[in-house]
Amino acid sequence: MGKSTILGTPTETALLEFGLDLEGVIGSTHHRDGTKLKVEPFNSVKKKMSVLVSLHDGVTRAFCKGASEIILQMCDKILESDGNAVPLSEKQTKTILDAINIFASDALRTLCLAYKDMDEAPEGDEIFTDGYTLIAVFGIKDPVRPGVREAVQICTEAGVKVRMVTGDNINTAKAIAKECGILTEGGLAIEGSEFRSRDLEEMNELIPKLQVMARSLPLDKHTLVTNLRRMGEVVAVTGDGTNDAPALHEADIGLAMGIAGTEFYKQLASYDFSSVSFETVKYTSILSNHLSNFSALMSLSWVGCKKENADVIVLDDNFTTIINVARWGRAVYINIQKFVQFQLTVNIVALIINFVSSCITGDAPLTAVQLLWVNMIMDTLGALALATEPPNDEMMKRPPTGRGEAFITKTMWRNIIGQSIYQLVVLGVLMFDGKNLLDLSGSNASIILNTFIFNTFVFCQLFNEINSREMEKINIFRGIFSSWIFSAVLISTVAFQIIIVEFLGAFASTVPLSWQLWLLSILIGSVSLIIAILLKCMPVESRNLSTPNQTGYHLIPSGPEEV
Repeated sequence: MGKSTILGTPTETALLEFGLDLEGVIGSTHHRDGTKLKVEPFNSVKKKMSVLVSLHDGVTRAFCKGASEIILQMCDKILESDGNAVPLSEKQTKTILDAINIFASDALRTLCLAYKDMDEAPEGDEIFTDGYTLIAVFGIKDPVRPGVREAVQICTEAGVKVRMVTGDNINTAKAIAKECGILTEGGLAIEGSEFRSRDLEEMNELIPKLQVMARSLPLDKHTLVTNLRRMGEVVAVTGDGTNDAPALHEADIGLAMGIAGTEFYKQLASYDFSSVSFETVKYTSILSNHLSNFSALMSLSWVGCKKENADVIVLDDNFTTIINVARWGRAVYINIQKFVQFQLTVNIVALIINFVSSCITGDAPLTAVQLLWVNMIMDTLGALALATEPPNDEMMKRPPTGRGEAFITKTMWRNIIGQSIYQLVVLGVLMFDGKNLLDLSGSNASIILNTFIFNTFVFCQLFNEINSREMEKINIFRGIFSSWIFSAVLISTVAFQIIIVEFLGAFASTVPLSWQLWLLSILIGSVSLIIAILLKCMPVESRNLSTPNQTGYHLIPSGPEEV
């Protein structure tokens, strides 16, 4: 027959390859000599699947596989090594349970395989659930992907609590969770049945400590998500099957696994069946997998379901990719905050300086064209520079943003008000006493002064744009060259400012300045860097995340401790 080609989920193919390697030909015998009567796909509630086969000798046989302890309860006989079925004794049951626990403690996913012979097929869709003969207990190793433990550690440092909700055995779940770093000392691991039995008050006490939930139902995941959101948490949920749809829909962020739900369908669609015989195709595995909680026959439905309920589809099914999603999400949020801080400072200073000057002297130092250029710096180039800052590892050491937290934080207001006061004082002094301070005289003294004020104002914004790269840390130059766009915006802004002042006087109402005035404009603007350092030495009230529902978060001070 040659080498067999097997299509299907990892658990299905592993079991089938195991049987073929042993040459027990249980599967091939019944594919050849039997007719499949009924298939009961895997059910996340029953945690098993069954198939009913009519053999040519007139016997009807039911095969069943699924969660080890559930299948074991359905068995009253066991298949011995000589092929004879004997009654299952209490001693043998205890030995099997011990073996299951040993497998589970070694992070092996366990499942049992059993069969039952009957004279005729049962009526209806149900297949008998008792009187089975136990064939074997399997322990399947599902290795933790490289980098998962490190990713969980990053989540912990970022104030993101990772919880495992699985249908696996409690011992298997605990072993895998410890291997990944999810289950820590003092953390709670329970079964879904125990979770469901708790009332609301008990859940409020249990959920903050809950790290692992085993033998769970889809309803348990949905209930957990609902309660976490009720407690004020921002919840992200991963799912790889249709039964995860309610939890994905309920969560703030639904993360659907892109490979798990479509891999079998993609294999089947791309496979060239014209080149193989029936002897090869008969080993195709199309039944559901108790690990991934979906039927391959429903893969097309899952594709539509996950798109409908998920916010993000993780194409490589890798947990570390989710960390990158969180990192980029934080980067976008923080970059918008940086831009808003920068924009408000520019607006406040430009508005007040022109309004006050117009009210007192009847003349505004900044013309409409100059304000248009400043607006371009603020809205277009400023947004381009600050919004394209790449994420860094420091972002994943900050506490998460609370659901009800103000977008403009106290730290931002401190920086905005401090920089605005400095710029208003400097520009106000220049506006009312600039001619004396700069020793300007003659008919063009006023336009020189206004040009100098405009030039100084622009350089104050340029240096404040650099300040806005870091709202809390003193070292604002760290990684400044990691974004070439930021550097390009600064250089191009300076170049255009020189052109406007020196060569576009008729258009922008400016006159060329001496090199001394250019140097003084840059010097006054650069003082914004010193002002920023002084402001960051003034601590503001930290965000209060130490609520009873948010245990495990470590606050980061908003002062200059970390530079």
